[in-house]
Amino acid sequence: MADRLTLLTVHAHPDDEASKGAPTLAKYGADGVHTVLVCCTGGEEGDLQNPSLREEGQPFHGLEPDEERALVASMRAPELAAAAAVIGFDEVEMLGYRDSGMAETPPNEHPGCFHQADLDEAVGRLVAIVRRTKSQVMITYGDDQAGYPHPDHLRVHDISVLAFDRAGDPDWYPELGEPFQPSKLYYSVWTKARIVAVHEAMIEHTGASPFSEEWLARDGQDHRVTSKIDCTDFQWARTGALRAHATQVDPNAGWWFGLTDEQLSIAYPWEDWILARSVVGPIPADDSERDLFAGVRESVAS
Repeated sequence: MADRLTLLTVHAHPDDEASKGAPTLAKYGADGVHTVLVCCTGGEEGDLQNPSLREEGQPFHGLEPDEERALVASMRAPELAAAAAVIGFDEVEMLGYRDSGMAETPPNEHPGCFHQADLDEAVGRLVAIVRRTKSQVMITYGDDQAGYPHPDHLRVHDISVLAFDRAGDPDWYPELGEPFQPSKLYYSVWTKARIVAVHEAMIEHTGASPFSEEWLARDGQDHRVTSKIDCTDFQWARTGALRAHATQVDPNAGWWFGLTDEQLSIAYPWEDWILARSVVGPIPADDSERDLFAGVRESVAS
């Protein structure tokens, strides 16, 4: 039995924690919940995505392409630390794998990359963290990633679901700590309702939107949403964490910063979640849940 509420979120690369769930994690942290970030790779394959760091037509710091890539890779960990501090994570755990890059590229074949890792070993690394922190609630990527099937994102889902099952099973990894069964497993999701609301707000406030017709025509997973967290007062966590990833995020990008935090909260104050697994009660049939720890708080309080 855990003596505190703990929320653990699993991400593929540095900067994913900023774009997926930062306001929710900041809100729970401010409420006294112990928050844990697990980042599975070091983001070594990330290119320099911020044009403001490079003078027009000039290489970054005068470096050759390979040298630039190495420098950017070395900056990912400090950026992650800065972003995690903005959000307010109590712990940051690196799972220790190399960025796999995109499918069918040379990095995807690197023996140290996450995609090539032994599945049971990778699950064991996550199980050890779940058991040590006694995390009742886990957040991971969903089972439908057709929109962005990055190998590392797919593997995050795979190991998280197995870790949820195996963390409480004494037959799995007996050397990795006392078994502890998490109570709830959530999938992160960007709903179509959110995309449309932000698109319309961008047009209202700036006259243009970065969301193409292709984006707007995508099938949504709105019907699967079970839980909505009001993040009105915590949008700053997303904004600040994104800006902390200076090599990866253009501070002038309308995609991320076209709306102020206040405008975003008015347009769509929610972060949406899909409750995929629960051992503390039935999964809601609609999106009526407003607390990721519903059904969990009572057991800790007692």
